[in-house]
Amino acid sequence: MTMFVSAIVMASLLMAAEDRDCSYDRTAMMALSQNEFDQDMSGGWRKLADAGCEREAADLIADWRTTHKSRSTTLYWHEGQMRASIGQYDAAIALFDKARKSESEDAGWGWNHYVDGTIAFLRGDKAALLAARTRLSLMPEPEGAKNAIDIHGNPVETVWPLNLDVLDSLISCWGKSYNEAYGCLGASKAD
Repeated sequence: MTMFVSAIVMASLLMAAEDRDCSYDRTAMMALSQNEFDQDMSGGWRKLADAGCEREAADLIADWRTTHKSRSTTLYWHEGQMRASIGQYDAAIALFDKARKSESEDAGWGWNHYVDGTIAFLRGDKAALLAARTRLSLMPEPEGAKNAIDIHGNPVETVWPLNLDVLDSLISCWGKSYNEAYGCLGASKAD
């Protein structure tokens, strides 16, 4: 019976994978500015990710970075997230390391604590994840955090500290894959 259920699950996954359209117009993608490529929540690489094409999204981000000779920490981060979501943890960790901010860039924001916690999760080091979470939780809210705006100049409501909810999710869903644990966002608040 177990083998029968496993066969049905595998067939469903294969059929779902075949139903996804992971195609895109490379020329059009390469013509996008970084903001259009990376920050359009329904365009750029995100359109592929939203369709369940994380591998293709990761490869596209890498292609865009190479084509544009970009060293954007944001693009390293987003490619790392896509790699982590498909289980490519070693590649994700290397990309997350490149996404770190300099001490002056990160002063008062705690980004690197978030990076540390995410890498600790991927390495299976719960103590390091908890330590990173504690460091992030102790960050005082910097001046200007309440007046955050998006790339279009629109006000953005933020919850301080930034990304603490993500680390809480990784802790709450410890033992699951990155993709599953990242998807647990909010689960720790319900418990």
